[in-house]
Amino acid sequence: MSYDQLFVRGHTTTHMVEIAEAAHTETVTARGHEHVSGTHESTFELTTDEYLTPAGDCILGIAADRAPVAFADPFRAACQNPDATITAVLEAGEHTERITARGNPELTLASDRSLVVRTSEYVDDRTVAVDASAAAADLDRALIGALAAGAPVRLTLGVSP
Repeated sequence: MSYDQLFVRGHTTTHMVEIAEAAHTETVTARGHEHVSGTHESTFELTTDEYLTPAGDCILGIAADRAPVAFADPFRAACQNPDATITAVLEAGEHTERITARGNPELTLASDRSLVVRTSEYVDDRTVAVDASAAAADLDRALIGALAAGAPVRLTLGVSP
């Protein structure tokens, strides 16, 4: 079974319409882990690492198939616009969350290991968006429960000017 077949077919939402209308998009797939707690109050993260310790309270998925360094140059450039709106849609099983954030000229998207969405203005090589409307602790607990049970997760990022 392909990764896409693990998600509900025919599932259309306004979230995906927003992503479809974005000037640039990137998608990252990962899987949950028994240690996903989703309690971090200022970030959420996907990592290419194959493991997660209980201390990783911002990490929602492991074994990500991509990291920011692999994103297309036009996407990366669009994220550096301080006026850009970045929409992040997280999907795990029947659970969907939409988070809005913005770009920042200091974003390098240079990490080859993980990506982080932040509610703050802090930027490092893992940061893909700042001023996010939600962090791991703000996400629906049913979504977090699915991830803690090992569900696959898809993160779609869309950037609009």
